[in-house]
Amino acid sequence: MEKMISQTTKGIKISVNTEYEGSFFKSKKICYAFSYKITIENNSTDYIQVKGRLWEIYDALNSVQIVKGEGVVGEQPIIEPGTKYTYSSGCVLNSSMGAMQGFYEVLNLANQTYFNVEIPNFKLVAPFVLN
Repeated sequence: MEKMISQTTKGIKISVNTEYEGSFFKSKKICYAFSYKITIENNSTDYIQVKGRLWEIYDALNSVQIVKGEGVVGEQPIIEPGTKYTYSSGCVLNSSMGAMQGFYEVLNLANQTYFNVEIPNFKLVAPFVLN
C-alpha cells in the first residue's frame, strides 16, 4: 500500500511516497522494513542545493531516533528552478507502525543563504495493522 504526502516551504515542494517492504528476523527480534521515495521540486526562481538533512524517526515501541547527515543518499544535488530531484531510501523499525519527519538544509545559490525545508510527517504502517 502506497501513501503520498506533500508540503511546500519557500517554493520547495517535498513529496513523499511510502511502502511497506516486509518483515524479517534480526537477533531473534522481528523487524519491519519500509521504503520511501522523496521528490524535491524547486518551484522557486533560484538554483538551490541540498546540503544536509535531519530526520526524526518515531517507532511505536521506542523513543524518537534523530539522524543527521550531509546531503541525501550521498549526494548534495543542485536543483534548477522548475525541476525535480527524486531519490529512494528506507528504514527499519522494531514495530509495525511509526512515522518520520524532519527538514533539509538548503542553500540558495543566488544569494548564498541557507534555509530549512520541512519534510512533512509521514506514517510508516504495515498493511496488516489496518485490518
